[in-house]
Amino acid sequence: MTAIILQARIDSSRLPGKALLPLSGEPVVFRVMEALNHVSADLRVLACTEDSCSHFEPLAQKAGFVIFAGSKEDVLGRFCGVIKKYSIDRLIRATGDNPFVFADAAIAINNEALSHNADYAGFINLPYGAGVESAAACALLRAESETTLPYDHEHVCPYLYNHPDQFNILCPPAPFKWNYPDIRLTIDTQDDYKRAAELYSALPQETRRYNGETIIKKYSEIFR
Repeated sequence: MTAIILQARIDSSRLPGKALLPLSGEPVVFRVMEALNHVSADLRVLACTEDSCSHFEPLAQKAGFVIFAGSKEDVLGRFCGVIKKYSIDRLIRATGDNPFVFADAAIAINNEALSHNADYAGFINLPYGAGVESAAACALLRAESETTLPYDHEHVCPYLYNHPDQFNILCPPAPFKWNYPDIRLTIDTQDDYKRAAELYSALPQETRRYNGETIIKKYSEIFR
């Protein structure tokens, strides 16, 4: 089984409540789920912190995601809880502050991961906030059992890609059409949010909002 697991929380030191800020009429986290619904998967999970579950549950249901509440600090443990509950084989990891995640790039990197039987895969040099990570569930379960470093548990996948001698790691450069590492698409500050709101409202409707080339082109028209 392949699952999309979206991690999200309410609190943020730089932009409190950013996941619930409106973006063209819907909360940011809902826009992320909309984008991820264009990526094929057997299961879609919003893996949130326990204190945010009541805020996110109706949004998850509306987007067709199931909700799973877990530790705020141990995000790796939260992901492994999802893996164990639903018997997942492979997961696509995304984060709730990236409403411009490239659905087409997510599909491409997961296909690459499957074709190479990679424990971990992620494109290098995508716009910041456009990408996802594909990981083998068994590799993350191993990471959970082997590392006690807080950083590894807070960020989910570092134990895998920091041990290329122990895991099959695939980190190809992003194809030219998506290779724009100087573009920032995540929402982490008030300035990020203002830019995201302007960009999102200017994008064409439907699936073009989740197409990497369309997003890059519109970003360049507005901000360059």
